[in-house]
Amino acid sequence: MISTQEALAKLFVLASPGPVEYVALRDAADRVLAEPVFAQRDQPPFAASAMDGYAVQASDVAHGNRLMVIGEAAAGHAYAGTVRKAQAVRIFTGAPLPAGADRVIIQEDVTRQGDQITLGNNLDTKSHVRPACGDFRTGEEIAAPTVITPAMIALLAAMNIANVPVRKKPDVAIIATGDELVQPGETPGPDQIIASNSFGLAALVEAHGANARVLPIARDNRASLTLAFDLAQDADLIVTIGGAAVGDHDLVGPIAQEQGVERAFYKIAMRPGKPLMAGKMGTATMIGLPGNPVSAMVCGHIFVLPVLRKMLGLGEIPPLRQSAKLRKAIGANGPREHYARAQISTAGVTVFDRQASALLTVLASANCLAIRPINDPARQAGDSIEIIML
Repeated sequence: MISTQEALAKLFVLASPGPVEYVALRDAADRVLAEPVFAQRDQPPFAASAMDGYAVQASDVAHGNRLMVIGEAAAGHAYAGTVRKAQAVRIFTGAPLPAGADRVIIQEDVTRQGDQITLGNNLDTKSHVRPACGDFRTGEEIAAPTVITPAMIALLAAMNIANVPVRKKPDVAIIATGDELVQPGETPGPDQIIASNSFGLAALVEAHGANARVLPIARDNRASLTLAFDLAQDADLIVTIGGAAVGDHDLVGPIAQEQGVERAFYKIAMRPGKPLMAGKMGTATMIGLPGNPVSAMVCGHIFVLPVLRKMLGLGEIPPLRQSAKLRKAIGANGPREHYARAQISTAGVTVFDRQASALLTVLASANCLAIRPINDPARQAGDSIEIIML
């Protein structure tokens, strides 16, 4: 058995970033920016008023001064003339600052009678002017790679970038295997269960930037598994669930080898998830997950998501580990690294007592995995423990 770190290193070798494609700005949210982009204009492109008020010369600003209003400027409608001594232009937020003006007096600080304003008491010292290029200049760069957030969408729009270079979403084919499985909504036989893993994994990879294809359940025979692999051959990542052990009915490994897979590893010194395999099937990366529901989902977080990040051009990034304090004591760990289902709150980390790999209710209640090193001794409340957030 190899460690999770060794397995991740081998998986990263199998995965490569996908091609670059251009999408409309409206479709770029949550995609990965694949190449640097550059502002096509200055922002603001002109000095602009930050408040509703009057544009004046700063040298005219003093309590009681009277100024003649000579025009008006609104957003999208500049005043064409020049502001001179003892003059003012009525101005609104976002309007270009007229030539000759370098200060805006907010409307609450003036009294107006006809075309004349009188400056009031307690005038502040702020200019209330947004300087030209105060946000960014033409040619300013947004570096890649990075996940495009809603705030970045607004920035790209302001930079006048209508089409965005992004990394192609990895196509993930998910194959659940086993005669015991039926699809949700079907009526299971007395010795069958509902296929849950494929739906959970599909939701997981789609939430992290991939397209998921849940293929028909592959039965425990060569013809069915071979057909499933044929259906998945155009995918970037093939994820099988179950059948990766070495029992009489575990055919994923042998059939994958018949399909040309060179297995990179098999068996991980972790709990849950020991029977895990990986390799390359044509141009696709293949990961064979264990069939127990919790094992499949935990391995999805620990192995599948880092592979997706590599395919999205985000680099070789293992799951982020954080340190937290235990809320209650836990016993010693055994000979495999344990990713225990747990819940973190402001009071600390609570490791659930029930850790069987078939308990989806426990996994659904967890918001983190508490990591127990091999042969980790018993821990007391208040001790530090590493966690991975779910």
